[in-house]
Amino acid sequence: MNHSEFAAFLKSRRDRIRPADVGLPTGPRRRVPGLRREEVAQLAGLSADYYTELERGRGAQPSAQVLTALARALRLNGDERDHLFHLADRPVPPVTHGPAAQVQPALLGLLDRLATTPAQVITDLHQTLVQNELAAALVGRPPAVRGPAASFVHRWFTDPDARALYPPEDHPHHSRVFVADLQAVAARRGGDTEVRRMVAALRRHSEEFATLWDTHDVALRRTDHKRIVHPALGVIELDCHSLFSEDGRQRLLWFSAPPGTEGAAQLELLSVIGTQDMTADAHGT
Repeated sequence: MNHSEFAAFLKSRRDRIRPADVGLPTGPRRRVPGLRREEVAQLAGLSADYYTELERGRGAQPSAQVLTALARALRLNGDERDHLFHLADRPVPPVTHGPAAQVQPALLGLLDRLATTPAQVITDLHQTLVQNELAAALVGRPPAVRGPAASFVHRWFTDPDARALYPPEDHPHHSRVFVADLQAVAARRGGDTEVRRMVAALRRHSEEFATLWDTHDVALRRTDHKRIVHPALGVIELDCHSLFSEDGRQRLLWFSAPPGTEGAAQLELLSVIGTQDMTADAHGT
C-alpha cells in the first residue's frame, strides 16, 4: 500500500469539501479550508484517531468497508473511489448496475442534515445504501450480503428473522405494502432483469408473495405508520416518510413521532443509548 499517496489523496479530498456541503455549521473560527479530520471520521463512522493515522500515512491497510465509507464521506465520484481502492491495494468493487450504484448527492446531502432523526437511503428494491447512526440504532445495520438477499423485501419473504422488526400482528400489512410497492417498481422499470429475477425467485419461495403478487395491487410506499420492535426500548410507534430521487431509483427514508408522544420520548432515549444495545444486524424497513 502506498501510504503517503493514500494520505495525500485523503487530505486533498477533505480540503475541497465545505462544511455546508455535508450539513455542518460554518463557524468563524475554522482554520482549515475544508472539513476537519474528526468531521470526516464522524461522517465515515470511524474513530477520529484511526482516521488521523490514515491521513498521516501511518495507519494499517484499511478494509474495503472502510474505503467505501471514506468514499461516501468525502463525496468521491466513481473514478476517485476506484483510485482510493488502488492506492490502498484493495480490489476495486464492481459497480452496481444502474443508477443505484452510488447514493445520489441530493439525497446524501439531506441525510447529512438529519443527524437528530433516524434516516437512511435505500434503493427502489429496498437495499440499504447508507444510514445514519440513529437509523442503525433503530432498525439495525444491513447484513453484509450481495444479490437478492441485500433487499429487505426479499428477506421479508424468505427469512423469518427479518420479520422480527415488526410485531407479528402487523406482518400482513407490511407484506401487502411491500408487494404493491414492488409492482409499481417493476412497471416503472419496464421489464428490468433484476426485478424480473427477484419476482420469479420470490414466487418460487413464498406462497404468500405469489398470492399477493397475483392481486396486482399497485402503490408506491410513500408514507406509513410503523410499530418497530427495538431490543431495548420495546415497540416504538413512528411515522415513516419517503423522499424519492428524480428517477425513482433511490429513496430517503426518515422516521418521526409527534412531539409529546411516547414515540418521541423513545427516539430521544434512542439517541442516548445509540447502537450499544443492538444485538443483531439490520432487518431493514
